[in-house]
Amino acid sequence: MWSFERFSRAALVGVIAVLIAACGFHLRGQVQLPFETLYIPGNNPLVVELKRNVAAASKTRLVDGPGDAQAVLGFEYQLRYRVGFRVTDPKGVQVYLPTIEILLTRDMAYSDAQVLAKETEEALLYRDMQSDMVQQIMRRLVAAKPASVPIE
Repeated sequence: MWSFERFSRAALVGVIAVLIAACGFHLRGQVQLPFETLYIPGNNPLVVELKRNVAAASKTRLVDGPGDAQAVLGFEYQLRYRVGFRVTDPKGVQVYLPTIEILLTRDMAYSDAQVLAKETEEALLYRDMQSDMVQQIMRRLVAAKPASVPIE
């Protein structure tokens, strides 16, 4: 015979199961990719883990070249350069410019076959973003409003 405590526990488990199912929670498992064959170029850590997951969790077959594939997965990375700053008097009491954050981004296609060229491109993009950042900070400094200095 069911005791009230046992019944309460079973009811609680049932309610939790219904809530989990209702919120869309699913255990990780097989996924259905829309391709029979897929080529993923490269061998960086992201690609290695992605290949392992595709092989383990789908029926899609990974191939060794783009010519054998129904689809080719290409990667594009986004470089980000973020600076926050504010302008105050030396004591930090008077705020001439409140905290401002500037975020610059650049997109960069990536290929493991051209690692050295891509490293050079990345360095150039960061240098370009740094120059752009300096110009943006300069424009904001022009807008700073210091308290007027009394004439003695």
